[in-house]
Amino acid sequence: MSTGDLRAPGPGPRPRQRQDEDLDGLVRHVARGDESAFEAVYDQLSRPVYGLIRKVLRDPAQSEEVTQEVLLEVWRTASRFDPAKGSAMAWVMTIAHRRAIDRVRSVNAQALRERKAGSVLAGSAEEVAEAVETRLDAERVRRCLDSLTELQRESIGLAYYGGYTYQQVAGVLDAALGTIKTRIRDGLIRLRDCMGVSW
Repeated sequence: MSTGDLRAPGPGPRPRQRQDEDLDGLVRHVARGDESAFEAVYDQLSRPVYGLIRKVLRDPAQSEEVTQEVLLEVWRTASRFDPAKGSAMAWVMTIAHRRAIDRVRSVNAQALRERKAGSVLAGSAEEVAEAVETRLDAERVRRCLDSLTELQRESIGLAYYGGYTYQQVAGVLDAALGTIKTRIRDGLIRLRDCMGVSW
């Protein structure tokens, strides 16, 4: 399947109960190259994937582009889906969140490079110092995020970058609400300690 086969987000998800019942099976069929299964997965997930990405990126055009990238990745890597580790919905939404964050980092890095280049050309040492400080702060945040467990990173990412409620995060990650609250609380404490700030 080529990227040309991908289309704009579909008309909307199927009823939640049916979606939960058959999505895992559909992804397994996609792993065997079943294009009709992929079309069904696309119809179910294009809108929620776009919604999550849009909350992170804000920009509609970039959100559509990243949505297409995510769904293409699902087509290419469906064989990596392991139902023992969680639902297909959680797997796909994790891919979407990571792709969205990668795009934010890429855009920010590009903007920073442009600012640094402009500062150097303008000959302003103060602006160069500010750009370097911003980059160091961003690297510090990334380093602190990397110190979290994968589960903490996903939970915090969905709650704070994705704008999901704790209940919604629990649904996406197929975990108990109390577990999600604990993951997020512990993750935020670790971030606070890593960054040396008081909240």
